[in-house]
Amino acid sequence: MTMLRGAAAAVARRCGLGAGSGGGKVAARRCCSAARRREWVPPVGRDSGIMAYNSRSRTKEPLVLAKDRVATWYSCGPTVYDHAHLGHACSYVRFDIIRRIMTKFFGIEVIMVMGITDIDDKIIKRANEMNMSPVALARIYEEDFKQDMAALKVLPPTAYMRVTENIPQIISFIETVIANGQAYATSQGNVYFDVKSWGKRYGVLTTISPDTPDEAVNTDKRYGKDFALWKAAKPQELSWTSPWGKGRPGWHIECSTISSAVFGKQLDIHTGGIDLAFPHHENEIAQCEVYHQCEQWGNYFLHSGHLHVKGSQEKMSKSLKNYVTVKDFLKKFSSDQFRMYCLRSRYSSAVEFSDESMDDAKNLLQAISSFIKDANAYIKGQLICDPVREDILWERLASTKVTVKASFADDFDTSRAVAAIMDLIHHGNRQLKAVTKVAVKGDSSAVLSNVIDELVQFRTKVRHYALALPEAAETVLVEGDAGAKGSKREENEKRQQLMGERRPLLEACDSLRENLAAFGIHIKKLCCGGCPDLAFANPRSPAN
Repeated sequence: MTMLRGAAAAVARRCGLGAGSGGGKVAARRCCSAARRREWVPPVGRDSGIMAYNSRSRTKEPLVLAKDRVATWYSCGPTVYDHAHLGHACSYVRFDIIRRIMTKFFGIEVIMVMGITDIDDKIIKRANEMNMSPVALARIYEEDFKQDMAALKVLPPTAYMRVTENIPQIISFIETVIANGQAYATSQGNVYFDVKSWGKRYGVLTTISPDTPDEAVNTDKRYGKDFALWKAAKPQELSWTSPWGKGRPGWHIECSTISSAVFGKQLDIHTGGIDLAFPHHENEIAQCEVYHQCEQWGNYFLHSGHLHVKGSQEKMSKSLKNYVTVKDFLKKFSSDQFRMYCLRSRYSSAVEFSDESMDDAKNLLQAISSFIKDANAYIKGQLICDPVREDILWERLASTKVTVKASFADDFDTSRAVAAIMDLIHHGNRQLKAVTKVAVKGDSSAVLSNVIDELVQFRTKVRHYALALPEAAETVLVEGDAGAKGSKREENEKRQQLMGERRPLLEACDSLRENLAAFGIHIKKLCCGGCPDLAFANPRSPAN
């Protein structure tokens, strides 16, 4: 707990930020809450050179950072009660790619905090099923999540923050929201956010209005749209002492408190899957703007699209039981293949998962690898082809760099960047594919010579195996030794059988020797069982 708190404080100092606090008079807050829904206000700061689609404004906006070349970023983390699946992985990999683009292409230092929900209804239910404590279960699956992310090459955040290690801060946050007039405690020990009191300021990311009729609810809420900040403890349930009795935090208050504890009221970027936009992120915004008494908390909200199973419009999820765990996936495909799969589409778009789509990603990676191998071979003189127009290649390379940078600046359009790179590779392959002959003369490369040596040695081993037959049985037998005679006959029959079975191996060895000779490589037979010698002749010209 001390370590995480220290990390939070260090991050805040690094960003030049304070934790902020609530305050002010209830009357003023009520007046503020009655304001009409506000338009998104461009933040004051430094333009990063990136245009990003902002869910708050529902359009692309220049990504302006409060501090030059430093981005504060809060990421909703996992609820750790089970293994992570590809739906989770797709979102985290996509945002990892964006983080790397910001860092490597635009020189932005990203300060990222991720909240870990380690107490929740699902965690408690699963822990009861497994007859273990919720805390122990959460630690197991938290570590499991981190291992999965490392296997997918997702960079860890600057700091992880667990909910259970921030309970005092959460209680304090809730007290401030109550004092500011936008939350209320009930006689049953629950605390709810009063959505109606927040007026038209509620509904920043969605068109939800607090004035729409409520559905009937059998709870102690005042209105159906109100959401829990604090939940009263149930019997035998993990709980903490609070001014409202024993209980535990609601879901939405966790992220609001953790992000505010580190970044205060100034947050550049908030990310998560599109399914978190409502109600989770909507409620986070309401809570934080009440707590900080600010007009705009979280300047940019970026949401990743769902991952769908092929042939289905439903997202991959545990509740639908249509998921593939990260661990099972990595038994069949590599992390690089999954990252290429993610690169081929915009981060905000829904994608369809199937073996065919993964094979497409695999083929793209193979094409890139083959091009790099061929280009390196050409540079080392191992490929002989028509002269490469390097001036054209340099021109195309410069153009590709510009296109890739422009694609990344346009809402992190990785699909367009990949297309530009593959076009460059296609052009390069058109020049490298005109290979007329692999050199095999006396000055041939060491690599090629070693390959030929290995090939000939393999042929020799196969030939020796094919010829390793038992000796023919003696024909002179002692009179009356009928048993021995029968045994010798069986040995001869077995030898003849083996000769027939191994004849194709000998024929293949002879065929290989003849084929190599056609390329000017002659295998000379040596006596006394020595290794065959190689003689190189000038290779003949290829047939037209």
